[in-house]
Amino acid sequence: MAMEDMDAAPDKEHSGSWRRGWASAGAIVATIALILLVVMVTLSNRARDEALRWERHTYDVMLLTRTVDATMARSEAALGRFVLDEEQATGSLYYNEWRRAGRQIGQLRRLVREPEQRQRVEELRALYDERGAELAAAASRAATKRDSGGVPLFYQAGRSPTGPALRAKLDEIATNEQQRLRERMAETRMFDEEADKFTEWLGWLGVLIGIGAIVLGLLAYRAISERLVAREEADTESNRAMALERAVQERTRELRDANERLRAEGVERAAAEAQLRQVQKMEAVGQLTGGIAHDFNNMLAVVVGGLDLARRKLRGPRREVELHLDNAMEGATRAAALTRRLLAFARSEPLLPQGIAPAALVENMLDLVDRSIGERIAVQTRFAEEPWRVWADPNQLENAILNLCVNARDAMHGQGELTIAIENVGLAAGEAGELDAGDYVRISVSDTGTGIAPEHLERVFEPFFTTKPVGKGTGLGLSQIFGFARQSGGDVTIQSAENAGTIVSLYLPRSLRAEKELAIGDGLPVESGQPPAAPVGTSILVVEDDPRVSRSTVSALEELGYAPTACASGEEALALLEQEPGIQLVITDVMMPEMTGPELVRIVSERYPGMAVLFVTGFVGETGETNELAGHDILRKPFTVAALSDAVAAALAHRLSGSPRAAASAAAG
Repeated sequence: MAMEDMDAAPDKEHSGSWRRGWASAGAIVATIALILLVVMVTLSNRARDEALRWERHTYDVMLLTRTVDATMARSEAALGRFVLDEEQATGSLYYNEWRRAGRQIGQLRRLVREPEQRQRVEELRALYDERGAELAAAASRAATKRDSGGVPLFYQAGRSPTGPALRAKLDEIATNEQQRLRERMAETRMFDEEADKFTEWLGWLGVLIGIGAIVLGLLAYRAISERLVAREEADTESNRAMALERAVQERTRELRDANERLRAEGVERAAAEAQLRQVQKMEAVGQLTGGIAHDFNNMLAVVVGGLDLARRKLRGPRREVELHLDNAMEGATRAAALTRRLLAFARSEPLLPQGIAPAALVENMLDLVDRSIGERIAVQTRFAEEPWRVWADPNQLENAILNLCVNARDAMHGQGELTIAIENVGLAAGEAGELDAGDYVRISVSDTGTGIAPEHLERVFEPFFTTKPVGKGTGLGLSQIFGFARQSGGDVTIQSAENAGTIVSLYLPRSLRAEKELAIGDGLPVESGQPPAAPVGTSILVVEDDPRVSRSTVSALEELGYAPTACASGEEALALLEQEPGIQLVITDVMMPEMTGPELVRIVSERYPGMAVLFVTGFVGETGETNELAGHDILRKPFTVAALSDAVAAALAHRLSGSPRAAASAAAG
């Protein structure tokens, strides 16, 4: 009996394998057919949607041709009334309607896509210009109000063949679009029929798949029954093995419990560390928020108070009003300075890098350092024999060195020795901060002051963290230096001990490009003279998405005697540049929705190579990391009218000289 069961087992296994193979093959075929039908239906629907889109496009073209015809008819009718009554309002109506027809023809030229239709639109434009010249003669004669006015010329223009040719060309464009419309409607019907046919096939395939599922279910039921019998036989053998397994489990239980305890302790430790990091992060964020709120409230109190007093005193003595306005401007300037420090820490301040020899820069600012730290502090310098060059913003670097010197003065309580050292160093990866391996210029400022306590040393670069008494510091100096160093591709480190002084080292990467450019100079940034003022009435395009800033900028440009035109996006700017060929300067914001300032300038530079460009920004975001502002003039927000005047004059002058220079401006101008 056992032998018979053993002989029957291979037959059952072979039969089951055969059924499973056919079932799998059928499922694969059905799946492939389903996928093909779904793809075909999708393609048919997509083709139908494309045909419908072309239909809508054809309707738009036909509607626009009728609109152009109607607009020109209204314009000629208005001209007919104007040559009779010679009223200025009637002439303005003729002129406005005729220009509207020209703009509509421009829209039609951008709307059509086929070469034949484009040629017809160009011919339409030529007829429009010719017809406009004929009508303009009658309008000009009527405007003089002499002799018989413009009636003879209007009658002569009415007999001209240009008018019928113009309308015939419009009819030709519309007729061609109607023919295309009929063809596209036929394509739409064809694609609808194909989609319906494929959908019907998909339905039948679904029926077949349902029948196959029923058959597979019956086969699965039979296979499950056979498997249950086999499982009962396997359970007997399993029970025998379970006794041995229990013995093994008893012996290994202690080891498993020990592992679980170790794992639980590790999870608790990781959770505690994560919680500690979160607490430290929130503490830093809280200090940042509190510091900003405190300083801005103080500054805004000055601004609001000063403006309110000025408003109340407008009818009073002028000197008192000017005093209050000066106080408000001082508060706004302080707020702008704080904003620039925060942007520098966040690495969003627009930098204006150029080739610098740090040793020459320090030599030329020693007088400023002496005046800032006082006569009781001795200043020593130590430079490398042939110091390398760097590529950085000279103003930011000078501010960073000056801030370090002022911090050293406070640490020494106004008396001691300060050393500024510039060295060429080659670093391995991670040797200083997070710097990669390479050549760097190290600018170190050391003092003989009281030093920094160990518990404060790790927090010195946090914004608004300071050990100075209340009112003696904002806590943004070192954080600003930290942001500048990172944004310039370098880093900053600090070494200090209590009663042993402090050394702050600023690392900037060596620049071979700067060394080549400064080989024949003294290593200092070149200062150009005051650019000549631009001619009065110069046409300027202002691109700014904030309406309040746009109005303020336009008013300032008008005050300076320019002719500004404002728009709110890059797309509007490109359209205005195409319509107004006399624009000589584009003033654009950097961060704008849809199209950023650098993206707009890239397109403008390709289409109008001689166009002058001026970026106006207070926050550059990710664009500051792509060098897209390099090579263009920059004006920082907020700015005064005087700063705007200098920046505009510089940008227009650099367009002629071909040597753009950044026109950075402080808040106070």
